[in-house]
Amino acid sequence: MDSLNYLQDIGSLIQKNRIKRKMTQAELASAIGTSQSAINRIESGKQNLSIDMVARISEVLETSVININHSGKTNFVIHGGTKLSGSIDVKTSKNASVALLCASLMNKGKTTLRRVARIEEINRIIEVLESIGVKCRWLPNNDLEITPPARLRLEDIDVEAAKRTRTIIMFLGPLLHSYDDFKLPFAGGCNLGTRTVEPHMVGLSAFGLDVEAAAGTDYYHAVSRPQGPSGAIVLTERGDTVTENVIMAAAGFDGETTIRNASPNYMVQDLCFYLEKLGVKIEGIGTTVLKIRGVSSINKNVEYSPSEDPIEAMSLIAAGVVTKSSITVRRVPIEFTELELAILGQMGLQYTLTDEYFADNGRTRLVDITLHESMLTAPKDKLHSLPFPGVNMDNLPFLGLIATMAEGRTLVHDWSYENRAIYFTELTKLGGQVELADLHRVYITGPTKWKAGEVIAPPALRPSVVILLAMLAAPGISVLRDIYSINRGYEDFANRINSIGGHIEVVDSI
Repeated sequence: MDSLNYLQDIGSLIQKNRIKRKMTQAELASAIGTSQSAINRIESGKQNLSIDMVARISEVLETSVININHSGKTNFVIHGGTKLSGSIDVKTSKNASVALLCASLMNKGKTTLRRVARIEEINRIIEVLESIGVKCRWLPNNDLEITPPARLRLEDIDVEAAKRTRTIIMFLGPLLHSYDDFKLPFAGGCNLGTRTVEPHMVGLSAFGLDVEAAAGTDYYHAVSRPQGPSGAIVLTERGDTVTENVIMAAAGFDGETTIRNASPNYMVQDLCFYLEKLGVKIEGIGTTVLKIRGVSSINKNVEYSPSEDPIEAMSLIAAGVVTKSSITVRRVPIEFTELELAILGQMGLQYTLTDEYFADNGRTRLVDITLHESMLTAPKDKLHSLPFPGVNMDNLPFLGLIATMAEGRTLVHDWSYENRAIYFTELTKLGGQVELADLHRVYITGPTKWKAGEVIAPPALRPSVVILLAMLAAPGISVLRDIYSINRGYEDFANRINSIGGHIEVVDSI
């Protein structure tokens, strides 16, 4: 490891632990007797560090900043086999916040997003935004203030941060009306196989955008000659990000756009609610046909509260089921989980719901769910996802995990990704009975007698969480190595699980 990478790794760990303790750079600098600029250099990997300085920072942050070994990763050590208890709140939606950060580029005024999950995916997008001149400022209670400049510095974009997220593709819709020639790095994110960007390009071409992936390069070259669509835009794929990209393009067009076969999923609805606050008129929210009357210039100071995350809600429900625990999961967006709950109810899951109430956005319906220990049987039909209102593709891995607790044999068909079903086979290291039929289908036989084990987290978010939850159920000490993919989508997940009786240690190392 060269010295520059070494310093960058240390700086990144210091920054992560400082943010976890909700300290500013100035507060940390004052506590250890140095300047804010020195802390900024340290966190940027541009400052040599003595052992004494590292020790002082570790003391203030109340954590061992580094453990010297060869892994270079953050790991979870899970003491499993105990039941969970108590109540836990669902955090706001990762995917909604991602869309809202992109949409904020359309607003020349200040956008304040309330209770944003502080996760790695959001951090990467903020790094990209700041590199092109957007001012992003964290406020108390995880509120995030976003102020764009008069002109974005797209030529200065942070390529490395952009490559670590798929979100960059969603800059096209917001930018096409304001910038006629620009480049964006290729989209990255989870390693789940090839996911074509062609549906994005087809939908955005109606607004005069032409995008080429130049041979031998690692960027998209976008040329925009803004125009209005000649007719209704029919999306050939009812994808969430595709729909969001085209919605943002339509929102910036001073005219009416009809989008057919649009995704009505949770993050799409949040995006529409936010755009309405900016003055965009939208009919059909929650359906597959949207009529949008856009605004060519937007300059408003607005506040918006993204709704709760149905995927995290299903993760927490799965945590209760797999550990045979009675817990209450609060602030569950029921519209986006009721089908999954109905399937689990047919499998024998016992649960009770409170009356519905509204999320902070005033639009999304929430409930609290109390799980009761249940005897499960395998579903009669296969488990598979469909576009909303079908089973969410990101909830399917958690339904598969719950199937490990059911008597009988379950077929899980994960058709939407080439490689994700393969990750179910990692559960065999923990005692799971999983047969891989092909790249998209696995058979799971239960109930499972879990055993502790050591697994390297897959380079994909939901499969990594599935393994973590299985380890919670496995008696003994398990190790899940390199959990960056979990931090991409879940805020402080280990400590939150610990708050309801889990025992997960976080070990940072370089």
